[in-house]
Amino acid sequence: MNSHQHHPGEQGPAEDRPPRGEDLAALLTRVIEEAGITQKQLAKEAGVSYPTLNSWVKRTRGTSRISPDILRSIVTAVNARGVSLTTREIFEASGRPVPGPSNEEREQRLLGLFRQLPEDKQRDLVRYAEAALKLSQASSM
Repeated sequence: MNSHQHHPGEQGPAEDRPPRGEDLAALLTRVIEEAGITQKQLAKEAGVSYPTLNSWVKRTRGTSRISPDILRSIVTAVNARGVSLTTREIFEASGRPVPGPSNEEREQRLLGLFRQLPEDKQRDLVRYAEAALKLSQASSM
């Protein structure tokens, strides 16, 4: 029976990074540090009171009642500071069900796909969208 021999300097198979598994406190601590801001600054920019944000960071307040709009505003605030945070990440960290894509996310996805298409396919897609709109308007009458 032959077995693979390990040679010094040889790299093993690439592995995916393990999931972060951050709870909301760990996630907030990380993004505050990455953004180079204070809890008070994040609270103000996200439209949440400082004592509330601080209690999430200290794990003295539960996260099950956090408004989805507040979670989204935290994402917006840290992304504006150059820190990459997704809606999915913050909802998962807070133990909340992850909502479907927002209108803005769907539009960005569609625009990204559109830009990758050759010009003739872009025209086809515009014609299809116009026809779908006409059908939608006709069926609502």
